[in-house]
Amino acid sequence: MKVETIINKIQSLGINSIVGVPDSTLKEFCDYINYENPNGLKHYVPANEGAAVGLAAGIYLGSGKPACVYMQNSGIGNAVNPIASLLNEKVYDIPALFLVGWRGEPGVHDEPQHKFQGTITRELFDVLHIKNQVIDGNTSEDELSEIFRKAEEALKNNEQFAIIVKKGTFEKRKGESHKNSYELVREDAIKEILSQVDKDDMIISTTGKISREVYEQSDIILGGHEQNFLTVGSMGHASMIALGLAKENKNKKAYCIDGDGAVLMHMGALPFIAHENPNNFIHIVLNNDAHESVGGMPTGAVGVDIADIAKSAGYKNVFKAYSLEELKNALKITKSLKELSFIEVKVSLQSRADLGRPKESARENKENFMGYHLR
Repeated sequence: MKVETIINKIQSLGINSIVGVPDSTLKEFCDYINYENPNGLKHYVPANEGAAVGLAAGIYLGSGKPACVYMQNSGIGNAVNPIASLLNEKVYDIPALFLVGWRGEPGVHDEPQHKFQGTITRELFDVLHIKNQVIDGNTSEDELSEIFRKAEEALKNNEQFAIIVKKGTFEKRKGESHKNSYELVREDAIKEILSQVDKDDMIISTTGKISREVYEQSDIILGGHEQNFLTVGSMGHASMIALGLAKENKNKKAYCIDGDGAVLMHMGALPFIAHENPNNFIHIVLNNDAHESVGGMPTGAVGVDIADIAKSAGYKNVFKAYSLEELKNALKITKSLKELSFIEVKVSLQSRADLGRPKESARENKENFMGYHLR
């Protein structure tokens, strides 16, 4: 299916605002809206899916027109509260169209963090009283028209409607992609971080390519992965996992290797971590101004100084690194301080084409990590 086809169908519903968080299944849709967008649709990329629903509600209240909210199905959890307590007919009765990438579809191989979410995706929409339909690459024009007829009827009744998109639905397309001006390669930064950790230190890495790179480089530099907790799902929560570990293991350092998109998604963690003030916590954010793991679209906060936000939130020691040498120095200082510290590392937008994935299951990673650190 050409992505233009579904864009035209969306606009036929009177929608002129698209709001969402990028998803690899919807990559062609996201790229088209962000880089081409010949019809001038308004496009917003908020920090998380709940914020996207709130923004869509505001757009409707201010214009009388519903918005389209797109997301990966893993983000439904973030959206449940405003769907149930804001959009629902028993509350403000606000219409919205959802376009949802379906990871973990039953019967289709996918990564472990998507399996359960994929199984319950349609059931979640049913529980939320949101009518939903599925499309894929074989959906005919007539079938798509019927789906959008149902969507139009729902929106006219101030209801919500969800279109669930299977992997491979949209035709691949070549076009513009996001770039940044930073030179430090993220995997090189990860190599440096791992080379400076001690054998008793705990390493907690965020979801996506960061954890995949940590996994591969740990094998080379540390000789294994037992020190690492790879947060393969639950985007935005690695820092809180790291905080819990730091509080329970005060004789060990906790290195949280985070990403900019993940930090933005649940930024409320920063002042809470600062308030708890663990002296064995080193929070490192690898910032490429993009959601690279799901296609590379820029975040909604390109150019925002995350280090300054951390400082304002109350982190005692804050550093910025644009080069490997600056990162080396920041790591050496934070190791010696024995105080809560934050390092923002500006990295380029790239990764190896042959980047692998963890061979162990998520449960095995947990058991190996706990076995190593609780021995």
